[in-house]
Order: sequence, then C-alpha cells, then structure tokens
Amino acid sequence: MARFRMTSAFHFADKRVAAGKVLADSVANSQPGDAVWTGLNSATVPRGAVALDASATTMYSASPWASVATWGAPTGRDSIDA
Repeated sequence: MARFRMTSAFHFADKRVAAGKVLADSVANSQPGDAVWTGLNSATVPRGAVALDASATTMYSASPWASVATWGAPTGRDSIDA
C-alpha cells in the first residue's frame, strides 16, 4: 500500500492530480477519491509527493527525491488546476 498527498499538480497518462489530492499505487490500496496510477514506484514518484503510509515512505526513500526536503502544503502557484 502506497499513498501520497500531492503538494503540487501532477500529470500522468491522461489524468491530472491537483495539489492536495491523494495518489495511490493501485486500486486495492486506494480510498474513495484517490487518483490511481499503477505505474507509481520509487523511480516515478513525483516531486512534491508526501508519503501517507509506511510503504510510501519506503518508496520515497528509494526515489530520486529522497535527499530533497518535502513541501509541507500546496501553494497557490503549485495548486493551479488548468
């Protein structure tokens, strides 16, 4: 189970995840209202993803963003949902 809260808008495939929304790695791990990206893994974790569970923390720790501080909350600029 890996779920992340996005602090900035993010695109994958034909979907857009607005800042503040939750991104899950599978339908089985998602909760109602979550965006699901089955391609989500440690190599594809987007910048601005904040881990919500232990699996997501492990995934983020192995990601290219592991040494970068996470953002705490969405800003107006990062939240624009065009």
